[in-house]
Amino acid sequence: MKGYIHSIESFGTVDGPGVRYVVFTQGCPMRCLYCHNPDTWATNIGKQMTVEEILDGYRKNREFYSKTGGITVTGGEPLMQTDFLIELFEAAKKEGIHTCIDTSGITYNEKNAEYIKKLDRLLDSTDLIMLDIKHIDNEEHMKLTGQPNEQILAFAKYLEAKNKPVWIRHVVVPTLTYNRKYLNALGYFIGGLKNIKALDVLPYHSMGKVKYEAMGMDYQLKDVPDMDKNELLTAKAMILAGIRKRRKEMAENFADSEKSE
Repeated sequence: MKGYIHSIESFGTVDGPGVRYVVFTQGCPMRCLYCHNPDTWATNIGKQMTVEEILDGYRKNREFYSKTGGITVTGGEPLMQTDFLIELFEAAKKEGIHTCIDTSGITYNEKNAEYIKKLDRLLDSTDLIMLDIKHIDNEEHMKLTGQPNEQILAFAKYLEAKNKPVWIRHVVVPTLTYNRKYLNALGYFIGGLKNIKALDVLPYHSMGKVKYEAMGMDYQLKDVPDMDKNELLTAKAMILAGIRKRRKEMAENFADSEKSE
C-alpha cells in the first residue's frame, strides 16, 4: 500500500516526545485561516510512498530517535489515510518504534461502524495522539476552519474512553482565539478529560503568508499581528484556570457521591 505524502522532516523537535521522524501526509478537509501549509489541502496528489520506504528513512538515523523519539504522522490530515497509517504503525511497532499522530480529529464519525473498526485498530498501534483543538466554540470554529467542531470534541472524548494518551494543541490568534471566555471554556473542556498528558499553547505567526502569495492565494489574516509571547503566557493561564475549575468541580462531585453512599 502507498500513501500520499507531502514531505518528510528527518529531525522534528516539536511534534511529540524526543526527536521525531515527521511524515506530512497530503489532503485535509479543514481550511484553517492561519494554516501555513495550504499546499497540503488537495487530496490524491503528492509523492506516493510505501510503508517500507518511510521506515527505511527512519532507519537511516535510528540512533537519533531510539531513546525518546519515534515517528509522527501529521498533515494535512493523516486520518484521511487511515488504512495506510494502520499498515505503517503496525510495521513500526514490530520494530519498537514510538508512534504518534498529529490530527484535528475532524474525520471522526461514531455512526460509521467500519470507520470505528479501523480507528480502533489504528489506535492499538498508536502510542500518542496530538489533538489540535482550533476553537472551542462551534460557530467560531466554522469561521476559523470551515468545519464544525462537534466531531472533534467527540473524538477527544472517545480517546478518553479508550484511555489513549493525548497532547492537546491550541494556536492562540489575536482577535480570533485570544479571548478569555473561549480560552476558559477550552480549559474547562480539557479539564474533564482524564487522559491528557500535555498542553501545548502555540503562538500564531504570519510566516505562512509568503507561501500564500507564492501560490496566488489570498491570506485572509494578513492584517492580524503575530501573537506576543508575553500575552501567550496570559492565554495559557486562562486555559489552565478553566482546567482547574473543571477538576475542582469533579473532585467536589466525587466527594459528594462518596458521602451519599
